[in-house]
Amino acid sequence: MQIEISQHIAAPPAAVFARYTDHEKWVEWAGVKEVVLRQQGHPAPNGLGAIRVIRQAGMAIEEEITGFDPPKRMTYRLVAGAPVRDHSGEVTFDADGAGTRVTWRVSFRPLIPGTGWLLRRALEAGLRSVLTALAKTF
Repeated sequence: MQIEISQHIAAPPAAVFARYTDHEKWVEWAGVKEVVLRQQGHPAPNGLGAIRVIRQAGMAIEEEITGFDPPKRMTYRLVAGAPVRDHSGEVTFDADGAGTRVTWRVSFRPLIPGTGWLLRRALEAGLRSVLTALAKTF
């Protein structure tokens, strides 16, 4: 299954990329309960190889940063914590007029056959919520 959502944000790509990739500060604006940086990446702390645990609504997911190209692109993969397999994500930050067009692409396979439509719907709503909250911080 694949998801793609996009949001215009009224700030330059470098500023939007920096705020989005500052994982531990997601608790201040993204509506998550806690984010723990389990392993620093390169460049420290949030770059390539960083492992983050995001806790929200009784759930904890662990993600590893697999690509980090400031201020253009970040990729990650889900390591644990959700009923999916092969979850990978890509977030791009492109100049869009005086602001930034953020595009979030996710692909995954449901762990339980027949649940993909429900997982897709829930995940898409969550991604939209994060991007809407991010836009409001500028």
